[in-house]
Amino acid sequence: MDYTPDQVPLLEFDPNPRAFINADEHYLPLDIPSTLVFCFFHEVITKLVADGIARQVHALRSEMGAHPLYVVRLGDGQEVCLMHPGVGAPLSVALLEEAIGHGIRSVVAVGGAGSLRQELTLGHVVVPIKALRDEGTSYHYVAPSRWIDAQPKATAAITAVLDTHHIPYIAGATWTTDAFYRETRTKIEQRRDEGCLTVEMENAALLAVAQLRGITLGQILYSGDDLSGVEWDSRSWHTHASLREKLTYIAAEVASTLK
Repeated sequence: MDYTPDQVPLLEFDPNPRAFINADEHYLPLDIPSTLVFCFFHEVITKLVADGIARQVHALRSEMGAHPLYVVRLGDGQEVCLMHPGVGAPLSVALLEEAIGHGIRSVVAVGGAGSLRQELTLGHVVVPIKALRDEGTSYHYVAPSRWIDAQPKATAAITAVLDTHHIPYIAGATWTTDAFYRETRTKIEQRRDEGCLTVEMENAALLAVAQLRGITLGQILYSGDDLSGVEWDSRSWHTHASLREKLTYIAAEVASTLK
């Protein structure tokens, strides 16, 4: 069935890049690196701070409180910014907009995703090459479409660093949704049939912001919980600490090449 904008408000796309409230008018450039790692692993950030590797240089704020912005110095002396992007497309996009206002021009996001294929074992690295737009935020940034493509430049940088470190990965499509409690069996099967390897909540929207704002952005996902079987298997994915920390360093290395 075809829908028209008067039936579905999300289809009422306005291409004007300027809104009534614009982040770059309220969040001015800071003296920080122009590259950012959006790390969804809160425990990794906590450890980096505790170990003195990440130092806080600023904080963005929302009704949830502070969203600290850190700087991490890599082994080669280069520095990149680091922060948690929150969970879900709306919050992540808002924080990204504000980070762009502060001078960020390149972003590498790193986080977990649900596996739609049984062969994607716990910890299997996935590099998204396109995202199915089953969330709402991206429709406010780019015209309606079923898919949004990842940026070849960012994807190439990510895969090059993964290859250098001999980390196996698979490149493919991801499904971005707003409602993880509405991932029905029918939808999971449909998305799998369309070629999606994973499901997560932010990739399509982050790519849309990057497209509108003209910044470089890529993402590294790792296979977490399993949605491919008869029943959901958490696989205790959130406790896979060593890989989560390693992938954060990989993301930082990639970010340093995107300056």
